[in-house]
Amino acid sequence: MERLGCRARCLGLFDYKTEKFVVAKNKKVGLLYRCLQLAVLTYLLGWVFLMKKGYQTVDTSIQSSVITKVKGVAFTNTSELKERLWDVADYVIPSQGENVFFVVTNMIVTPNQRQTTCAESPTFPDAICFQDSDCPRGEAVINGNGVKTGTCLMEGSNRSGTCEIFAWCPVEKKIKFKKALLGQAEDFTVYIKNTICFPRFNFSRSNVPHTTDKNFLKFCRFNPQNLYCPIFRLGNLVNYTGNDFQEMALEGGVIGIQIQWDCDLDKPPSACQPQYSFSRLDNKFAEKYVSSGYNFRYAKYYQDANGVEFRTLMKVYGIRFDVLVNGKAGKFGVIPLVINLGTGVALMGAVSSPTQTSPRPGAQWGHAEAPPPSPAGARV
Repeated sequence: MERLGCRARCLGLFDYKTEKFVVAKNKKVGLLYRCLQLAVLTYLLGWVFLMKKGYQTVDTSIQSSVITKVKGVAFTNTSELKERLWDVADYVIPSQGENVFFVVTNMIVTPNQRQTTCAESPTFPDAICFQDSDCPRGEAVINGNGVKTGTCLMEGSNRSGTCEIFAWCPVEKKIKFKKALLGQAEDFTVYIKNTICFPRFNFSRSNVPHTTDKNFLKFCRFNPQNLYCPIFRLGNLVNYTGNDFQEMALEGGVIGIQIQWDCDLDKPPSACQPQYSFSRLDNKFAEKYVSSGYNFRYAKYYQDANGVEFRTLMKVYGIRFDVLVNGKAGKFGVIPLVINLGTGVALMGAVSSPTQTSPRPGAQWGHAEAPPPSPAGARV
């Protein structure tokens, strides 16, 4: 008996089993069944293959290099700097253009600063004093310009004064701007050269066209209809974000230049084109709560005839431009095609019946047809 049972179990491994199905004579159920099939088919063909190109191998590891170069000159005449001509060596920081560059549009200049004693600016609460004891010697002014000397400097008949400090004097003054010093920067231009590579497909592309016309870059200007001109007017870059250049030039700001490369390598290389978008990255409404805009300080140092060091301090405001590059490339691949087809077939199988039996007259929902007689030797 054990031998017969073991033999039967071994032979059972080679049995082929089928299922019995119920045919529902119900139009609502049938309509739902066909709608589910249509939905799966639409998803597979429309979304997976047409929209998402599920038959392609995709490379998102884009390699990118960005070179920038600003051009333009401006003339100013101020009490601190007198008559002065500004070129790229003066207003572009850093001078070696990369994917981030800063253009000076406004500044506060404090010339001839020397290390000596003077009154701290009254804009710092920690510098307000009523007597000398309010200015402990050697204590730094919180967020201020120097260290206290122990003397409270009164001005006129005022009941309060400011602490005397040892610092670079005179200290920087606070100025409320009405007009940007370098408002002419609106007409400056910047050359942005972007080269990208998708290493998986050994495919490279640049936003600079291949041309033998040596004057092309001298006269072309970027616009949404001319994507292959890498010369951008600064005023237009700000306007594309919905902001006014002269307004932003007062306090500064940050502009993002996004270059998107979405390349279908099943098409000719010329179909792979850069897509540009522009946005303001700093919060222009922040001035209601904290300091807004973009600024920093730097100084130029000198020595007089006696060897004493002095400097010119500059607090510069301006617009920082960040060039951000993203992209992906796709090319026909057998593996993603098979995977997505297999997924689609599995989804179709979830709502479809591989075998159907023809209903006899009078068969209704819930009544299954009797199976045909089993042939001799067949196991049910």
